[in-house]
This record gives sequence, structure tokens and C-alpha cells, in this order.
Amino acid sequence: MTTPLSVDQLQPRLHQLTVIDVRSPGEFAGGHIPGAHNVPLDQLAQALPALRAAAERGELAIVCASGARASNACEQLSAAGISALLVDGGTSAWSANGGALNRVPGQKVRWAMDRQVRLVAGSLVLAGIVVDVAVPGVRWVSAAVGGGLLFSAVSNTCAMGSLLGKLPYNRPRNSGAALDATLTALHSGGK
Repeated sequence: MTTPLSVDQLQPRLHQLTVIDVRSPGEFAGGHIPGAHNVPLDQLAQALPALRAAAERGELAIVCASGARASNACEQLSAAGISALLVDGGTSAWSANGGALNRVPGQKVRWAMDRQVRLVAGSLVLAGIVVDVAVPGVRWVSAAVGGGLLFSAVSNTCAMGSLLGKLPYNRPRNSGAALDATLTALHSGGK
């Protein structure tokens, strides 16, 4: 029930589709496809009734930074019987293709989730190696992080990204109210 959609195909259909951005509110605030609605991946289950209502009125296009979280969202939507288009390459491909990104006024630009994950994972690996000099055995923290990254790649999930997405840094003020407004708009027919 998921169909891939390139950014070249998205551009002329942008006003016909309901674009759902599943990144964290902080990432969304830093730059999103014009007209996109922010429904963070970890809030998708709560949003299913509104997304179902929106899908009944027209096609949904699901986007994230590069495609991994959007793919996960499409799988969840498909399991709930909701068809969706997966935007290949996400907002990164949209921007690289010359597409404008809108920003939420007054919100600080946040790092993309993959960049945050690389920072934390790299820091944990480096700390594990350095601290192991004084406290033998701490290097296993580095091994656990490596194993987690390997599992993340194989399963196309990211526990660290999910945890980082819950931090206040990635949940700007009023993000709960913004989600409520988005769900109301999706349920009532707002594009």
C-alpha cells in the first residue's frame, strides 16, 4: 500500500497531496516542505484517526529527513489500512533538488536526527575507549554502541534516535499544541 514518490514527482502534485512530515518537531521547525503537517513518528498511533480521515479525502505523502523514518511510518500506516506515498530521499532530496524549505517562525534550528545520533554514538564510542585506559572493561560500552548501530542498520530502526527525539531540545515549546492543531486540521480537511 506504499508507493514511492520522487521529489520530481512531488513538486507538481504538492497542492493535491497531504504531506505528512514524521520528523521531530525541532527538525520540522528547522525546515520542511511547504504545506507539510508535522506528525512525529512516535505520535503516529495517536494520529491514525486524523490520518485516515485525510487519506479518505486524498493521497498522503510521507516524508522525513532521508526516508528511513518515513518508510517506517508508511509500514505502520499500511498495517492500519491507510495508503501512503513515500517521498524518496525526504527533505534532503527536496532541498538538494532546489525545493524551498519553510521554517517555523521563532523556533531555533535543530540538528537533524541522524546528525544527533552520530554525535552521541561517536561520543560514547570515544569515551568508552579513552576511559578504558583508566577503568579496564569500559570499552564494552563502545562495543554495545557498535552493536546497536549494526542492529539499527539491519532493522531500519533507531532506538537512540527515538530516545533523542523525546528530549526537550527536540520538542520545542508548544509542540503538543501544534500536534493537536495539526490533527484537527487533518481530521477536518485542512491541507
